[in-house]
Amino acid sequence: MPISFMAGNWKMSTTVAEARSLAEAVADRVGSSTEVTTVLCPPFVSLTAVAEAVSGSSITVGAQNMHPAASGAFTGEISAPMLAEMCSHVIIGHSERRALFSETDEFVNEKVLAAFESGLTPILCVGEQLDDREAGRADQVVEAQVRGGLAGVESPGSLVVAYEPVWAIGAGRAATPETAQQIMTHIRSVLASIFGDEPASSVPLPYGGSANPGNIEGFMAQPDINGALVGGAALDAYSFCQMVEIASQAG
Repeated sequence: MPISFMAGNWKMSTTVAEARSLAEAVADRVGSSTEVTTVLCPPFVSLTAVAEAVSGSSITVGAQNMHPAASGAFTGEISAPMLAEMCSHVIIGHSERRALFSETDEFVNEKVLAAFESGLTPILCVGEQLDDREAGRADQVVEAQVRGGLAGVESPGSLVVAYEPVWAIGAGRAATPETAQQIMTHIRSVLASIFGDEPASSVPLPYGGSANPGNIEGFMAQPDINGALVGGAALDAYSFCQMVEIASQAG
């Protein structure tokens, strides 16, 4: 079983000063925990400040996105080699990137390959829309995203795959632990078909979608849910640290 995994996706929130303060508060409370891989993902402008704030702790830093090219005329974009100097993880294929910026599975796959090439751990996000779930297509949609995002990847290595049902993100209504577990089981089986049973069993599968201190214990009780990709609750140090501590006990 993989080690528990908790990541805070701060999205487009916090100034540099606020990010530093939030990271310091998290590091002060859970920075010595080794039972959970804890990753803070601030906006690009705060990566250095957050890395400095958590230096010497067990907490690592991740970016929220990246461009697949190593360099070039892509104004406003950030590449994997740039990120590799200041963080260890990168969120790829988040539903907001797919929906708002029209990112396809093929483009997501390019990013995953580039992240691995630069030594970054990709946090590949997959998840279905509400109409997919209501039509009974959730498994098929998620499987297509997993296979598409991992095309050409020979070994999972440090890969993390986050399941985020789009209909639950920021909606205040999380999927039930049982619903999430059903999809996680399917994701695990898809990974096994790609990489083999043993490598697939080591891939952390966090849940994302209105996860908070009140529901995380239920998710962590499921056999194939290994943590959470936390949005809103990650902007409150007390709430996020509670979740890390619950995950630590569950692990």
